[in-house]
This record gives sequence, structure tokens and C-alpha cells, in this order.
Amino acid sequence: MSRRTVLKIAGVSALVVTFLPRMAFAARNSLLGLRSGAQPGNKTRLVIETSSRPSYSLDYLTEPARLVVNLSNTSGDTGIKPSLASGTLIKSISQEQVGDKLQVIATLTKSISEIPKNQILVLDPNGDSGYRLALDFTAGGSSASASAASTAAASKEQSKARKPIIVIDAGHGGKDPGAISKAGTREKDIVLKVAKKLKDKLDANGYRTYMTRDKDIFLNLDTRAGIAEKNHADLFISLHANANPSRQMRGFSIYTLSKKASDEEAQKLADAENAADKIEVDGFARFEPNIRNALSALQQHAVSELSVEFANGVTTTFKKAGIIQQPGPALRQAPFGVLRSTIPGALVELGHLSHAEEEKLLKTNDHQDKLVAAIVKAIGKYDFDV
Repeated sequence: MSRRTVLKIAGVSALVVTFLPRMAFAARNSLLGLRSGAQPGNKTRLVIETSSRPSYSLDYLTEPARLVVNLSNTSGDTGIKPSLASGTLIKSISQEQVGDKLQVIATLTKSISEIPKNQILVLDPNGDSGYRLALDFTAGGSSASASAASTAAASKEQSKARKPIIVIDAGHGGKDPGAISKAGTREKDIVLKVAKKLKDKLDANGYRTYMTRDKDIFLNLDTRAGIAEKNHADLFISLHANANPSRQMRGFSIYTLSKKASDEEAQKLADAENAADKIEVDGFARFEPNIRNALSALQQHAVSELSVEFANGVTTTFKKAGIIQQPGPALRQAPFGVLRSTIPGALVELGHLSHAEEEKLLKTNDHQDKLVAAIVKAIGKYDFDV
């Protein structure tokens, strides 16, 4: 069962109406074991054991033939000695740490075709074993392999035909202006312009999009998250512009939800953003206050993993586009009310209105277009069907 399937099932049945706070998300994953084995039908099995449910992608290399398993947000362990069974396609198994990503590299005696999804299993912990990613494959070129590859390709085409649903949240609005620059530029105006441009670009690329607000109105945080829930969104993006007491501070930063902030600055920002709900609007239709407050641990884990994957993708495309990053980690965690939902998402601080030069940039069409293009590129690389 995929993480996204878990979200769809748990999105309704696992909601608990309670005042309990959300549980903290899972910590960084780590490698526990590597082994190969022989399976019926002349198949080879590669097993990768990890402490948490793995998020992975596969690469197939030649000269020499290799299968590379990319594990996101995972740390390796050079002390782990792979257990290799005889009579399989695997000659050796090695590991390579590339930033937060761990690459497990299986060197093969023969090339293989793309492994179909029905031959990839993620097994839950059992006894002394952790999570196990098991991949079964045969040498490429056989009719069975060709048929499996054809089925996998057809499945990918069907996935491409599906239109992911994205909800774009322009932060603040109405009585809540958000950050205000020394020159009077308001956060709520900047992020609305960027949000509209992002919607237009995503619509043109075949996505189904909704905006939490398309005009200058106030919405409380539950309502913003509720719009994503009601539209069964695949992704939620909340756009903001930052401010800092230091006029020298500048650059973007990206946040995902956690019960505990990753640093003091992240907590202060979350407190400031969450304070918007203290503004009262007469006659405002409030959603049920308790909904989405406590979800199953499995569902939270899936939401967290998917959110971090997207946030990391945006960080990468921003940097490649030459958009300046705020000093410190680009990706941070904090208890943002607007992200409290069953929908994977991130809060993107586009830059600092308190920095004179960056304020001018944020007001220009060229820089807004650059920000939008980078977000669209990250969405294009995000796997909606994991």
C-alpha cells in the first residue's frame, strides 16, 4: 500500500475529534541492513532494511550493470556488511551518502529491465526486523521482463494522464496584512500576486488548482487547510514573505509541519503566523474546531514524508534559479496552524520585506516569475503517485 493510498483511506476514517495535539513526526531514517536472496521464478531479491518507512526512487545503470536505490532523508552506516546469497544477479552491494540522500548500489552480473511496482514491497517491522524494502527482478531481455516493463510504462502513462490537485494559499489577507516593509509594502499583496501567477502557470501545465483566496479577504488557518481537505488536494502550498528585526537578513526559507520547531527562529515565525487567528471577523463561517487535530501515526508519517520531499524539491529549484537562501538551513520545521491537515504541503517564505533590496525584488514581475517558475519545476519533479 502506497503512502498516498494511506492518506486517502485515513483521510476520513482516521480523523479523531479531540483537543489532543498532533504527534511529532518521525525522525530521520537510517539504514539497518542490506542483503540479497533468491526467489522462485529465477528472481533475485534485494532487501534494504531501515528504521522508518523508506521513501525511494530507482535508477538503472549500465557498463557495468547496476541498480541504484535512492533513499531520501536517510543516513547510511558503513559498518553494515551486506549479506549476499549465491546464485543471484547481485555481485556486490555498496552505499554512498549524497547529502541527505543515501544511495544503495547493487552491482549486477547482467542488466535488468525496469522493476514493475507489483514486484516492489515495503514490509512493516516484524520481530527484530525494521522496515524492509524488497525488490524482485530478473535479467533483462526475457519476455516476462519485457511484459513487466511494458506494464510499468503503461502505468506511468496513466499516472501522467491523471491531473494532480494543488491548493495554493496566499498568506494573510483582509484585516491581517502580514509583514509590512518600511516603505509600506504589505505581505498579503505580494503573496496574492505570486499565488495568482502560480495558479495560471500550473493550470497551463495541466494541473487542477484552487486558491484559498483570490482577493483581499481574511481567512482563519483552519479554513485554509479545510479548503485543501474539501478539494481532496494532492499538495498544499502556503506562500508568505518574511520580516526580521535585522535589516540585513534576506533570502527564502521553507517550512514543513512538526509539533516542535527546528530552531528558535522557526518557532517565532510560527507564533507570528498562527497569531492571525486572533483576528475576529463578524459572521465568519468557522469550520469545526477539532477536526484534523489528531490523526493516526501512520497517516502523519506519510504526510510528513511527502511534505519533506516536496519542500526539498523547492529548495533545490530555488537554489538552481539563483534565488538567495536565508542563512542557516533552507528547510525547517515548526507547528504552523495552516499546515495542520491530512494533505502534504509546505509553507514557503519567498524572501524578506524587511530587507530593502529584496523588498524591491519581490515587487518586480521578473522576480515573481522566477519564483513561480522554480516552484512549478519542483512540482514537476514531485512524485504524486508514490
